[in-house]
Amino acid sequence: MAPDRGAEAVTIDDQLFKASLDGLNLENDTQTDLQSPNPTIVPQSHPPTIPAHLSHDPATNAKRTDPFQFGQRYLSTTDDPFEYNAWDHVVPDEEHLTFAEEQYSKQRAAPVSAFDYKRFNENPEKWWDLFYKQKSATFFKDRKWLVQEFPVLAEVTREDAGEKVVLEVGAGAGNTAFPILRMNANPGLRVWAVDFSKRAVETMRNAEDYGAIEEGRDGRVGRMRAEVWDVARSDLPEGMSEGMADVVIMIFVFSALSPRQWARAVRNVWRVLKPGGEVLFRDYGRGDLAQVRFKSGRWMEENFYVRGDGTRVYFFEKQELEGIWTGEYWSRSGDQARQDGDMVHGTSETEAGNDMTRGPDTNTGNEGLEGPMPRFDIMNLDIDRRMIVNRQRRIKMYRCWLQGRFQKPASS
Repeated sequence: MAPDRGAEAVTIDDQLFKASLDGLNLENDTQTDLQSPNPTIVPQSHPPTIPAHLSHDPATNAKRTDPFQFGQRYLSTTDDPFEYNAWDHVVPDEEHLTFAEEQYSKQRAAPVSAFDYKRFNENPEKWWDLFYKQKSATFFKDRKWLVQEFPVLAEVTREDAGEKVVLEVGAGAGNTAFPILRMNANPGLRVWAVDFSKRAVETMRNAEDYGAIEEGRDGRVGRMRAEVWDVARSDLPEGMSEGMADVVIMIFVFSALSPRQWARAVRNVWRVLKPGGEVLFRDYGRGDLAQVRFKSGRWMEENFYVRGDGTRVYFFEKQELEGIWTGEYWSRSGDQARQDGDMVHGTSETEAGNDMTRGPDTNTGNEGLEGPMPRFDIMNLDIDRRMIVNRQRRIKMYRCWLQGRFQKPASS
């Protein structure tokens, strides 16, 4: 579920830069350029510790730095934005933000039909099965940046780390699980790679890496299981029990859920984690290029869309995510129904857009929920902004992701 799709819908003249576009998951039937006229650069609210005038110094131009630093190529008012293919930490200017809001208004005015709303939400796994059927395993790129951003993965793969369990939710074709196991030196590591798409799980099980791990070839140590599992259902992955996982990885997977499935998903992650265990999280932020460029007939609910291939995507606010994982999101509503899926982003289902076109989301996954919501500790939660530049066509494109680490309290 929710794999990285490379640079399908963005043309960038320097092909070498495509390798850094992890998470680029755009509407592939959208070709219009959504550049606001005469954009200006707005300084970020928290200026970088490295002066912006050093942006051309090779020492401050690394694509990856310490965890949650998101690069060091800062754009100053004296820099030529078209000198490089990308700049880090660039906040869109007011003109672009106004343009984006105009786009959202147009999207709300032309939502999906009631028929489409129902068919895209009844069996979302169907659309991911079709997606994986159409893509070969070589289409997906390994997420080699994960250990740099989440050092806990280096800790659990050390030779002397002992018995450790990693659960990847929405594992797709295995482009997170396989790189972890390739670098693994810990014979006690067990990795569960789960996805609700049967096709995705088949792709993993048929991969050369999977066989090598099972047979211990090429010096491979550790174990791996690829299983079909929907994080928004009431059961746990096959072979897993409550309090078993040290780490849960959720990369571009939470956004594939309906807002009415969030509560069950958060509860399941809490159930499977050990006290003190961590959630490693990365997903789409509101205002990302992919959201701004959606056309008519794609808007389902506020910040929630269906792509041209039938897969769903939600774009999060930082404060919203913080509330979801700390439990404040649910308590603010003052209504248990919010936990049970009757509320959508602070509004009732019939208030979410045009109530004449909304149909029921039968795949809520929230049956039988009761009791208070889990309260994770937020270890990190930051916005990763990047301005991607097409130098040949003089186009600026703003990307926005949210990345976090959430911990189940050790005392829980």
